[in-house]
Amino acid sequence: MDLERPAVKLCAEGTQLEFAGRLEEARRCFTAAWEQAIDDYEKCIAAHYVGHLAQTANDQLFWHKTALAHAQKAEPNQVETFMPSLYVNLGHAYEQTGDAAQATHYYDLAAALGLVHQGDST
Repeated sequence: MDLERPAVKLCAEGTQLEFAGRLEEARRCFTAAWEQAIDDYEKCIAAHYVGHLAQTANDQLFWHKTALAHAQKAEPNQVETFMPSLYVNLGHAYEQTGDAAQATHYYDLAAALGLVHQGDST
């Protein structure tokens, strides 16, 4: 990720807040990143992070689908390393909304790029 870009830098800051257990502050950083995003690359990254901490399965799905739509319009070399994570998160969101077929589709796309979904261990 290009941390020189303000929106992407906000996502990195939000991630640190999330790791520290400060979820509401992290959500604010991710939302601010979305609001500041200026191109498809930044919108892809920001939407993914907004979706990551969305509080409902439908909101997660909406934001990850939004991230994918922007990733598909961005320069492929900008998002190629990001796609496996996005696919896993899309798979999880579809799984949470009860669409097992779409979940499997996105988990398979992630696996083809080297990120195998392990599922919940609980």
